[in-house]
Amino acid sequence: METAEKKMSFTEIIKGDTPVLVDFYADWCGPCKMMAPILKELKSRMGDDLTIVKIDTEKNPDIAIHYQVRGIPTLILFKEGQILWQQAGVMVADQLETIINQKLKEYAEF
Repeated sequence: METAEKKMSFTEIIKGDTPVLVDFYADWCGPCKMMAPILKELKSRMGDDLTIVKIDTEKNPDIAIHYQVRGIPTLILFKEGQILWQQAGVMVADQLETIINQKLKEYAEF
């Protein structure tokens, strides 16, 4: 029996108007664990202006392969289904916020 509230697919989420930062990670990855509090801080700064989605590469290898995720953690910024930015490695919230705002500004001007 289907419930009225269906979970949105990954494709539906990244095609929305709200920018989406996707964190590709694995449970066994030490640097990935370091990203959790950083992303939490980023979310508290940016609020509803940014959606943050975590994708476990072990459980979703097809998505990771599709977006050519070769190292984890990898962050990819999407807006209306387009990749605006992609980078592997741990980053601090200040750096992420600056990059996201810059990329969204460039996208808006495009």
